[in-house]
Amino acid sequence: MGVIDESGILALATRLQRLSEQMRKDGLLIYKAHGIDFEPKWFPVIYTLHLKPLLSVVELATEIGYTHPSTIGLLKELEKLKLVKSSKDKTDERKRRVQLTDKGKALIEQMKPVWQIMITAATDLINTQNNLMKAIAEVEQQMELQSFYQRAKVIMAATQPNN
Repeated sequence: MGVIDESGILALATRLQRLSEQMRKDGLLIYKAHGIDFEPKWFPVIYTLHLKPLLSVVELATEIGYTHPSTIGLLKELEKLKLVKSSKDKTDERKRRVQLTDKGKALIEQMKPVWQIMITAATDLINTQNNLMKAIAEVEQQMELQSFYQRAKVIMAATQPNN
């Protein structure tokens, strides 16, 4: 057990990031094992456009919960690979609409059986006493009510000596 593991709740974000990185690394191996050249970081964009075929960049960023610049970065990578395409919105030329290309749609069809394998493996992985997906949902709800920072501010204010 390392220092990070021993530090408990203080290293929560670090441990979640470590878990996320391992899942992404293994996801990449699963895709490669099936002959699919796909980076797991692209998943939120590709999957969202699969379910919602035409979105503005802002709508897509909102759907996946990423910042606008992060979303644009992913879209640039995916456009270079010709998996997504964008066009100006007909009603508002400032907006860009994005959608999957035929190549992107074909990739989705290739990935669907792999996703079923991933769902089964991930379900087995989190099938623990404390279901991770339920715990994540609970923490996300708590953060919507009051962020980590807001909670810390309340504690800081309560522990400040009166001046």
